Amino acid sequence: MKIGILGGGQLGRMLIQEGLKYDDEWFTLDPAADAPCSSISHFTQGRFDEYETVFNFGKGKDVVSIEIEHVDVDALFELKASGIRVCPSPEIIQVIQQKILQKKFYKKHGIPSPQFQIIQNKSEADFPLPFVQKMNTGGYDGKGVQVIRTEGDLTKLWNVSSVLESLVDIEKELSIIVAIGEDGETKTFPVTEMVADPKLNLLDFNICPAHISEEVEKQIADITAQFTKAACSAGLFAIELFLDKEGKVWVNETAPRLHNSGHQTQEGNANSQFEQLCRILKNVPLADTDAMGYSGMLNLVGDENHSGKVMYEGLEEVMKLPKTYVHLYGKTNTKPGRKMGHINVLAASREELMEKLIRIKSMVKVTSV
Repeated sequence: MKIGILGGGQLGRMLIQEGLKYDDEWFTLDPAADAPCSSISHFTQGRFDEYETVFNFGKGKDVVSIEIEHVDVDALFELKASGIRVCPSPEIIQVIQQKILQKKFYKKHGIPSPQFQIIQNKSEADFPLPFVQKMNTGGYDGKGVQVIRTEGDLTKLWNVSSVLESLVDIEKELSIIVAIGEDGETKTFPVTEMVADPKLNLLDFNICPAHISEEVEKQIADITAQFTKAACSAGLFAIELFLDKEGKVWVNETAPRLHNSGHQTQEGNANSQFEQLCRILKNVPLADTDAMGYSGMLNLVGDENHSGKVMYEGLEEVMKLPKTYVHLYGKTNTKPGRKMGHINVLAASREELMEKLIRIKSMVKVTSV
């Protein structure tokens, strides 16, 4: 098969690394000449948000998919109309890439999501404090999102099309990844617990399985079933969730692609999220997702005081640890907050897992030469 991926970042790189064991050709499109996928695929340098570039890239492929949602969806509709398989569907990508459409989608299908107001500019804001402002388009990795807590904070409102959303009193941040085959077969990975870095608003740790009750598990299973039915599309989807202090689960947002909250599946599950997406794209039976015990992930993020050619301090010491797995993304230059890699850890208990993750975080630092 000829498989085209819009985006050439680390998600695409790990997907292709997994997929190279099969007899398929991988093609990627990315604006950066040194994108992580550039050396391991048939690489085209170009913008994935330009109609002509995306359409020309997709022609002749058996299937076209994404590793980032900020793509030209009109070109995907045109490719689909010309007989090329697009996965996930252009329809669901279009919904998810706009926060306004995404919120309306949840409301329409009865999927629990915080109360919201849609605004086109900041003068329209009329929503009870505190709330979260989410830009309609372009946000990722904590960018394009800000919390407005007080009357004084209202001066910071971005004057752009946005969703204003009630601030949830969060007990835990959770994620579930669901795989949907072309024939409707579905598989879910175990629910993971996400611990965020408050300064960078980026994921710090993944912990799997999440420490939640059976009742919360049931809420998440119901939400996953509702989303799967409503999406009406094959693909791999990461549903990010809030568990509030009263025990109710809310959908924060959904990613129509591989996700940072699924990286620990590489060693922590019988098959990874990357294997699963390979199978979806190849239209073959989905893989089993059984957990191998307790697993976790630590992001390797560029230090706030360093920019330039990357250097990893303490990595060799980390590599001496048992059941510890390093994944670097092939990025030659670091900058503050940039995701450069991750480390997966296996353990016999949640306590051992947290101890190892915290220890490793203190051992390794992403700096520059």
